[in-house]
Amino acid sequence: MEKKELICIGCPLGCMLSVEWENGLISCISGNNCRIGDDYARKEISNPTRILTTTVKVLDGTAPLVSVKTKTDIPKNKIFECLREIKSCTVKAPVHIGDVILEKAAGTDIPVIATKTVKKI
Repeated sequence: MEKKELICIGCPLGCMLSVEWENGLISCISGNNCRIGDDYARKEISNPTRILTTTVKVLDGTAPLVSVKTKTDIPKNKIFECLREIKSCTVKAPVHIGDVILEKAAGTDIPVIATKTVKKI
């Protein structure tokens, strides 16, 4: 039997969760004060994912960088591969909120999008 302690990030309560599982099957989740905690614990044990936020260089813009994020969460084990791909990106101003900066991050179907507008100089 494996056991892991987690802090739920699903809502502002930040419940201390305890999860027990064996052979990939969860047998017990405790400490959650709502259904969100149960869902978070199950996902975190079986397939942890994260929204990735970072920045990309901008050419000819009113700011040297634009903030970006993955449009949806990506597998946690793809984060560093995604960061390497984003690091190699450069965009030319103007950049608008929602513009796709990278079509398919780290071999997923998840795009990386701009979260800020940067005007052209």
